[in-house]
Amino acid sequence: MRTTFIESLSQAASENPDLWLLCGDLGYSVLEPFAAKFPDRYLNVGVAEQNMAGIAAGIALSGKTVFIYSIGNFPTLRCLEQLRNDVCYHGADVKVVAVGAGYAYGSQGYTHHALEDAGIMSMLPGIEVFVPCDPMEVRAATRLIAGSGKPSYLRLSRQGEPNLGPAAITDIRKPRVLREGRDVVILASGPIASRAVEAAGELAGRGRDVGVVSISCLKPLDEAAIRDAVRDASLVVTLEEHILRGGLFSFVAGAFAGDVKRAPITGIGIPEQGGKTSSAGSREALLDAAGLSVPAIVARIEQSLAKR
Repeated sequence: MRTTFIESLSQAASENPDLWLLCGDLGYSVLEPFAAKFPDRYLNVGVAEQNMAGIAAGIALSGKTVFIYSIGNFPTLRCLEQLRNDVCYHGADVKVVAVGAGYAYGSQGYTHHALEDAGIMSMLPGIEVFVPCDPMEVRAATRLIAGSGKPSYLRLSRQGEPNLGPAAITDIRKPRVLREGRDVVILASGPIASRAVEAAGELAGRGRDVGVVSISCLKPLDEAAIRDAVRDASLVVTLEEHILRGGLFSFVAGAFAGDVKRAPITGIGIPEQGGKTSSAGSREALLDAAGLSVPAIVARIEQSLAKR
């Protein structure tokens, strides 16, 4: 995802001489191609994310498009006040890019785990929020936000994510079908969608008809397109590498809350922790511990189907 992002950004910068990139003293082996090609439009501001957000807002308000890039919580939670006041309330053309969503930097511990960011960022005024599931969606989202003129949040994983669906993406704001199925529809956001596809295959072997749909644009949420995607479903499942509160489940449940007739919704995500907690390990181990292994996803769906 990181490589696809910087390749797409470099292409956009070649077309737009007003596009800038700022980073917080990281991205080595990833950002160098952009820095080498556009040295006058690249700044490493150091380990000073609050300054980075303020500088980005200033550059954007002078008529530029500015991307800021850092790991997980650092370009989001660490500088939330600057993003709220300087960027969003001014409608500044700043794009916040967080690499290492969810447990991607699992071995670094909770300071590097991004489990609440999408919900928090989505509450800021005027910002669009994108959580792509694979490199193809990263490319489409990067190109879109580079020209949108709006504050944006792009939530990336780390590296090695496979492409999950057809190459043609006509509108990244709309749901993207990764697997056809009508009885159960899994709405997934981010690279955890790969586990949704695996789980759907496992359930298909048990005689279940399960579809998987990627929801890469959380804000604005295309409620009409999602309703169309699940119109024949007897069960809707949301799957995300994020706590349920403020994430995809909250968006979907809120959108459907007033519907007189709708399928039940099961939310699967990272459990909220209580008390003093600290965990570290590989992304795979942490996801499994959080109940997001493929067998656990399958079991949750079977349990929900049994209650119908």
